[in-house]
Amino acid sequence: MARIPDSFIHDLLARTDIVELIGARVDLKRAGKEFKGLSPFTSEKSPSFFVSPQKQMFFDFSSGKNGTAISFLMEYDRLSFVEAVEELAKRAGVEVPREGGFDPRVVMDGPLDALAAAQRFFTERLRQAPPAIEYLKKRGVSGDTAKRYGIGFAPDNWDALTRFLHETQHALTAGLLIEREGRDGAYDRFRNRVMFPIRDTRGRVIAFGGRTLANDPAKYLNSPETPLFHKGRNLYGLYEARTATTGALPYLVVVEGYMDVVMLAQHGITQAVGTLGTATTREHVQLLFKSAPKIVFCFDGDRAGRSAAWRALEQVLPEMHEGREAVFMFMPEGEDPDTWVQKVGSEAFRAAIDEAAPLTQFLLDTLLKQVNLGSLEGRARLIALARPHVEKLPAGALRMLLIDELARRARLGRDDVEAMLGAPTAATAAVPVIAEPERPAPGAARPVRRAMQLLLERPEMAERVDNLDLLAQADAPGVEVLVEAIDFFHAHPEARAAQLVEAWKDTPKGRGVQKLLSMETPLVDETLESEFRDTIRLLTFRALESEANRLLEESRHRELTRAELGVIESLHRSRPPRSRR
Repeated sequence: MARIPDSFIHDLLARTDIVELIGARVDLKRAGKEFKGLSPFTSEKSPSFFVSPQKQMFFDFSSGKNGTAISFLMEYDRLSFVEAVEELAKRAGVEVPREGGFDPRVVMDGPLDALAAAQRFFTERLRQAPPAIEYLKKRGVSGDTAKRYGIGFAPDNWDALTRFLHETQHALTAGLLIEREGRDGAYDRFRNRVMFPIRDTRGRVIAFGGRTLANDPAKYLNSPETPLFHKGRNLYGLYEARTATTGALPYLVVVEGYMDVVMLAQHGITQAVGTLGTATTREHVQLLFKSAPKIVFCFDGDRAGRSAAWRALEQVLPEMHEGREAVFMFMPEGEDPDTWVQKVGSEAFRAAIDEAAPLTQFLLDTLLKQVNLGSLEGRARLIALARPHVEKLPAGALRMLLIDELARRARLGRDDVEAMLGAPTAATAAVPVIAEPERPAPGAARPVRRAMQLLLERPEMAERVDNLDLLAQADAPGVEVLVEAIDFFHAHPEARAAQLVEAWKDTPKGRGVQKLLSMETPLVDETLESEFRDTIRLLTFRALESEANRLLEESRHRELTRAELGVIESLHRSRPPRSRR
């Protein structure tokens, strides 16, 4: 069934003057920066209906309704969503495009078009590239598997894709091309590589990974960070995993490489996804749990693999709500999922999944290696080591059972262990505050909520936020929603709050944003930007502090790299901004 592209809806809302639209139906009068009138949905006597030209939204405190120009037409004129969009398009003098049917290309003049064209180009060139075909055969990849994952080939040429695309602007934005320094033109980012398309949850190609066929020191090359693609928030193979199974996925297997995902799928284990060459992030975990109740982390059995597993454990702990499960499995020495599944077959691999260590077992086994339970000091140290991890667990049965097990190992009473663990659990931070905002006293809002309020008032400030991956690691409730909002405004620099609300329509975060927008928030124009900057700096400092503490803990067991020491040094040089909490 054809649908209206999201990009068209964003552009349409940007073209629409909501004050003019509603003013033709409701008597509005200016009230400061907003317009005010009687509610068109109730029979109130005193006006409590507001329209904000800055946010391009309406707020009706009498009926509780609020939303965009589209929402207003749906409520006031009793139109369907499509009818409301068509009415706004008619007013703007544009036609409503549709996407869907049998054409996989999105009706959008932008980076997604360039990526879709590149995907077609790479798959066509694979048929004409015997070395690439031979490489895939040598790795055991069948034609059907290559087709299912859209594997292709980038020719060994500086401008093969550039010449194919003709127009370079959107391809540069998508990270497909690199601008030539000091002169006009661009050249291909990927050359002489087997290409693996990375799709979003809707199946659209948003990036690529390429495996070199030459002696390139960079064996694998990923697309750079773009408005569409962020390594810390995307997973390779998730779309294919979700579409390969009818009904709910029982679990997802997290591996590290493209070939791991592809080869597991070829052996019937279609629930595999890859982390795109980066450590597992909190956003990865949230994305995984949206698709399946169980995560199987699958790593190499060497020291690097176990270190990666430990980092994954730290990210998954705060997300272990009731009904969720996480387990850890490790490959035999010298093997990875790609090679091992070819040796032992799918049944043995599934048996290993069934025998994988539960999260609490992996946590306790790792901590127990660092203490001597035969001494009083060792048992006390066990509780001290466990404390930061227990605090991350949401309140519930799993946390209670882990405390019971710690008490048994330390030969202490449960109440004693809880007293030693001390501070309240971080469970209360597990639910993003942005989803259910409270009405704050002036200056009392929590950092994430306050940053969100400021951003919604002036979305262009998103352009001044960089290093979103670091910000996402801040130990603050709701930070993932803030990062996603900043990312949205990065991708849509002309958008206002109304476009974000429409993009997040009928989701918990969308409802949370609408509640934030409907609150009477104290804002001072002259200090708004500096307050936003300071709040982001505070959250970034928290993320850096969390990472530095983790590295300090690891330094007890291994020598830190120069880069890791740099993280700690940068924290010492930093000073957190004055909190406005």
